Amino acid sequence: MNRNPTDERLMQLEIKISYAEDMLDTLNAQVARQQDQIDLLLREVVRLRQQDLGHTPGAPPTPRDELPPHY
Repeated sequence: MNRNPTDERLMQLEIKISYAEDMLDTLNAQVARQQDQIDLLLREVVRLRQQDLGHTPGAPPTPRDELPPHY
């Protein structure tokens, strides 16, 4: 079957669009996974900050907090 140049160009464009859509879906899935990881890490940072040697926010420092950096 002999295709005219317009049909050939249209087919090539459809193939490129198909690949672009597949890549976009892959990238969207990757971004969603990375956002989940970021959310998890942010929750962990908040938990560690709250834990911070067992202190609650606004609590007065303990003598252990006053140790010089070389200890």
